[in-house]
Amino acid sequence: MQELLIDVDNENKKILLVENGKLIEKYEENPGRDRLEGNIFLGIVENILPGMQAAFVNIGKEKNTFIHIRDVVPKISEVTGNKNENFGNYNIKDYLKVGMPIMVQVKKDSTNKKGARISMHISIPGRFIVLIPNEKFITLSQKIDNKEEREKLLSIVKENIPEGYGAIIRTSAMGKEKEEIITDIKRTVETYKNVEQAFEKAKQQKNLQPKMIYKSENVVQRLLTDLMDQDLYRICTNDEKEYNEISKRLKEANKTIKLEMQANILDMYNIKNQLEELENRKIWLKCGGFITIDKTEALTAIDVNSGKYTGKKDLEQTIFTVNKEATIEIARQLRLRDIGGIIIIDYIDMQNKENEEKILELLRENLKKDRSKTQIVGFSKLNLLEMTRKHMCSND
Repeated sequence: MQELLIDVDNENKKILLVENGKLIEKYEENPGRDRLEGNIFLGIVENILPGMQAAFVNIGKEKNTFIHIRDVVPKISEVTGNKNENFGNYNIKDYLKVGMPIMVQVKKDSTNKKGARISMHISIPGRFIVLIPNEKFITLSQKIDNKEEREKLLSIVKENIPEGYGAIIRTSAMGKEKEEIITDIKRTVETYKNVEQAFEKAKQQKNLQPKMIYKSENVVQRLLTDLMDQDLYRICTNDEKEYNEISKRLKEANKTIKLEMQANILDMYNIKNQLEELENRKIWLKCGGFITIDKTEALTAIDVNSGKYTGKKDLEQTIFTVNKEATIEIARQLRLRDIGGIIIIDYIDMQNKENEEKILELLRENLKKDRSKTQIVGFSKLNLLEMTRKHMCSND
């Protein structure tokens, strides 16, 4: 059973997802920081970089945003999008002109060094679907693995989504009534139509200026959207405003989830200590081994070490035991620390290829608990396991 704990103070907001008293997801929001991810803007093209097949777009913020041609041209595949497309066959000047107003969505927030990353591939998250305007693909969450359920949901969405829209069917749609899904489709389409109208209105202004035309849900709202139809049974917060907003959201969704005010959120379930452990680079395993997690700008490197564990049988079995425990902990830490992007795992080398396959299968099984999208590439020639994960701020 899962609980959502929301601790609000003057400086930031901690959003904590707990399962049986154990912290499994943690997010923070700074009320003073202008969070852009998911927001939709009328942006104005400022510079085009033909050599990079990219452009800089002004959305009215301090730093111009960056867009690559893969996020401009329509998606080619419902499975890989434009990931495998040869962009040498395109010319960004055929699509964008300096001074041109375009509708864009922020996919990755700005940092101290870089402006935000944007896309012309718009998506509007609903409760059971993610609406993708101007696309023809309808796909399902990878976590919906029942064949009959997949066919049923695909049939419902294909029959009821208007022409000119694609969609991703979310995990939360499993087991839902047809009428509930249709209502969500209609509501999400209506949201996008309002965005379109706001864009057209902003384009017609005499003094054309960048403008935000859609504000995305904050972290708490997104978690509610994701979790209210799953295993969430209680929500606790120490903030009256947060309490009232959540109460209103639950009533609108016709959901009955226990909602409580609690004065000392961080004292529940020894949360303070659990949060302190997240600062550690080294995480010990029960067997005596440990893993280390190091983030760089390009990727996250995770190293597995045998540590104090010497084993009871042969060397291969000792290595396999450490790697097994490490795999379970790695899957947990990826979710808990919301690690995204390229991830490289340096397991202790295994001579037995069957053991490698068992580790891969164990990782797949444990990643099923992760609400974010993950992809395991496999072991490289250097015996490094390669995988990717999307930050939870991305859609399911």
